[in-house]
Amino acid sequence: MNYGFTDILELIGSLGLFLFGMKVMSDALLRLAGNKMRSILATMTSNRFLGIITGFLITSVIQSSSATTLMVVSFSNASLLTLPEAISVIMGANIGTTITAWLITLLGFKVSMSSIALPLVGFGFLFTFSKKDNTKNWGEFIIGFAILFIGLQFLKDAMPDINENPQILEFLSRYTNAGFWSVLLFLFIGTILTLIIQSSSATMALTLIMTAQGWIPFEMAAAMVLGENIGTTITANIAAIIGNYQAKRTARAHFIFNVLGVIWMLALFYPFLQLISWMVQKLGSASPFVTAAAVPVALSLFHTVFNVLNTFILVWFIKPIARLVEKMVPETITPEKDIEVPKYLERKMLQYPETAIATLFKETDYLFKNAIFEIVTHALNIHRGDILSDLKAKKVIKKSVEDFKIDVRALYLSKVKTIYGEIIKYATMAQSILKLTEDQNRRIMQIKLANRKMVEILRNVGELSRNVSKYLESDNAYIKKRYDNYRKIAISVLRVIFLFKDELKKEEFHEQLTALISKVQNNMEKQNIEIDRLIREDLITTDMASSLVNDHDNVEILIEKLIEVAQILYVSSDPLLNELPEETSLSDNAA
Repeated sequence: MNYGFTDILELIGSLGLFLFGMKVMSDALLRLAGNKMRSILATMTSNRFLGIITGFLITSVIQSSSATTLMVVSFSNASLLTLPEAISVIMGANIGTTITAWLITLLGFKVSMSSIALPLVGFGFLFTFSKKDNTKNWGEFIIGFAILFIGLQFLKDAMPDINENPQILEFLSRYTNAGFWSVLLFLFIGTILTLIIQSSSATMALTLIMTAQGWIPFEMAAAMVLGENIGTTITANIAAIIGNYQAKRTARAHFIFNVLGVIWMLALFYPFLQLISWMVQKLGSASPFVTAAAVPVALSLFHTVFNVLNTFILVWFIKPIARLVEKMVPETITPEKDIEVPKYLERKMLQYPETAIATLFKETDYLFKNAIFEIVTHALNIHRGDILSDLKAKKVIKKSVEDFKIDVRALYLSKVKTIYGEIIKYATMAQSILKLTEDQNRRIMQIKLANRKMVEILRNVGELSRNVSKYLESDNAYIKKRYDNYRKIAISVLRVIFLFKDELKKEEFHEQLTALISKVQNNMEKQNIEIDRLIREDLITTDMASSLVNDHDNVEILIEKLIEVAQILYVSSDPLLNELPEETSLSDNAA
């Protein structure tokens, strides 16, 4: 056998060049279309067929099913995709990856790209001198595309010739003539090769070259393609190891979907190959069972038809697959952390703008619904449970006569300050290291603004809290009633924000908040008139009057900021984003 160690290294180097070309091309395409693709993925509906089309388009554009799958796993980890949505996208990605096989077959075997590959590298290189990022990315795409086919040509040349090395054919014949056992063996080989190379496209290229040169027959090559379909799921499962249970479920679903496809295909293996042979002959080519030169087209057709049929069959079983995966990977309850410790801010979520924004929102939402809600209600001497109950505001006030004696500033320092700082830091990192669109950058600015306003809410409620407690059991019925009215207004606002935000659509919730603003303004005007009357008729002391006037402003600002935070987080309204300082803290004398 005339094939030595140097030849093996040349084969590995050729494969490396092919993979490098594919990576350069895929990375350039991701930079060119990644933002748009991720935006489509993040906003897609639960329609399974739309998910399939999305997965197909993304993989066809970026030419990497692994990149699509990793994106889907990351989005599932950030709760941007539900499990059924993720499964449908993966189904589409399986179809999209067949485009690569057709590119290799048509441009690598039917047409010789090697003669124009080097000029293409030079042509693409000129683009890289441009100052425009898009033009540079197009240049890198052309270079990667050319290198891919240079690598493919080297791969074809480095593959040992069967005529010069008959021992190889003799060796392989021991394993290709064992009937269905041979099919299972080559399926296993395809799986292992893809697992090692970490690229189903590269394994497909190797398989196409081996069939074109007569190493293995059509049926063994088809078995390898089935193995590649299983091997390609390993990438996502490896990525999901450090993810949450949602990411793991998505990766397992990918594995189950591909394995189920392989199982039913093995049951119909030989009749299906006969069908592919018939289709190829109808297209004007020779039978792949007779002519080795016909195998690449037949194999690409087999790859496409199998993945399309597999998706068409299993799309109706997305929900059963999801239920099976949910049993395999049960929901894990994350151990409760101290409230001031970040719960969602993970470095790995800074991989994509969409996941970073989703993570920032979840952390901010958690802070607002827990620490801020708790401190505001307790500062007004009201239990959170009463706010969320069906009790009328009047009855809540009537029963809330206990002084909680809370220190708002101390609670800010222990429960809010650290997490607030971490959110601002994380948001700034996202703005620094990610390539954000104008809308994405604006959304991060909104989230930072919402966090700043939450801290300001604590400052206002801290100042209000002292007098609420002071006049809680006052002998003066007039001053007590005024402060009870302030608490009633706060209850009505908190109820709309924390009870209805999950029940109503964004538009309806926005309408509720708008109506609430008008209602509160009218109420506060009445309060102002009543304060004037109490002062004029000498029904309250000068000290009481001073407190009421100051706290009237505090309540108005408090309510305004609570509604603004709700609008920013849950309605995505766009208040005027003035230049705001990044750091805000409660003043030393607050609360």
